[in-house]
Amino acid sequence: MASLILSLVRGAATSPFKRPGRPGAVLPAGRETRPAGSVAPGPLAAYSRICGFAESGTLPVTYPHVLAFPLAMRMMTRRRFPLPVTGLVHTWIEITAHRVLHPTDRLELSLYAARLTPHRRGTEVTVVTEARLSGELVWESRSGYLSRHATRTSTGPSTDTGAGTGPSTGAGAGTGAGTTTETTAPTTETTPAHAQALPVVAEWWLPADLGRRYGAASGDRNPIHLYPLTARLFGFPRAIAHGMWTVARCLAEAPQPHLIHTVRADFKAPVLLPGTVTYTSDGTGFQLRAHEGTGDGEGGRVHLTGTAAARDGRS
Repeated sequence: MASLILSLVRGAATSPFKRPGRPGAVLPAGRETRPAGSVAPGPLAAYSRICGFAESGTLPVTYPHVLAFPLAMRMMTRRRFPLPVTGLVHTWIEITAHRVLHPTDRLELSLYAARLTPHRRGTEVTVVTEARLSGELVWESRSGYLSRHATRTSTGPSTDTGAGTGPSTGAGAGTGAGTTTETTAPTTETTPAHAQALPVVAEWWLPADLGRRYGAASGDRNPIHLYPLTARLFGFPRAIAHGMWTVARCLAEAPQPHLIHTVRADFKAPVLLPGTVTYTSDGTGFQLRAHEGTGDGEGGRVHLTGTAAARDGRS
């Protein structure tokens, strides 16, 4: 915990001096690693409760991401990492669980930054996380994190300061650590904000302190999730829910969450706290939407889209 707090302090101190989007930015080479270690039962229980997972003796499919969070913070707060860690927004994630994991498994973790990609709202970094058991790859993920800043288009500098998160522009690309900046043009939105809804499964009221509670369970205390004041510093009108909480909460609703093998989720728009959201699913695809009764034109807006597949063919 002390090292994580030190990383957060270091990130807050170094972020103002980093200039995302500068030409020739280079990602740090090498990997951040954690040797094989046990899962602490207290934090796991707190995480399972806040995300809705049953304490079934298996590890939630999203939990290795939480275990690797200190590694991500260590990498992102180093001086040579080109993006400021404060205000980074998680934009997408892909997970592959090669086997069912258990709290007693002593997982070896490694993490590296694979590539930088231009995004319509700034610069996105793709981060790869791997978990091994006695040297065998048992879990892996790829994630996109967006650093929002003014961008230059063919018609001049961008003035976009919207709070929403965009789709992935780098999923599945890059396999090595330490690659230099890519010049691939950003993609456009593929899912409209008010896309065709899937069947409604549940509605959830999200309290104002959800970000603080999830942050305590996961270690992710990004200021955009904590208080209205700290969120406004980064362009959000109120605190927003963690993207990984929204994914985990949706996956916890699956008939057999422990059998989930692959996940793809895209964070389309921030979930403002407090608020009510609607979870929809057709058994494979899922969405999280603003409740139809939400004001300010948010009703029905898509916050999250995703797919999940299980080993037995069900989701």
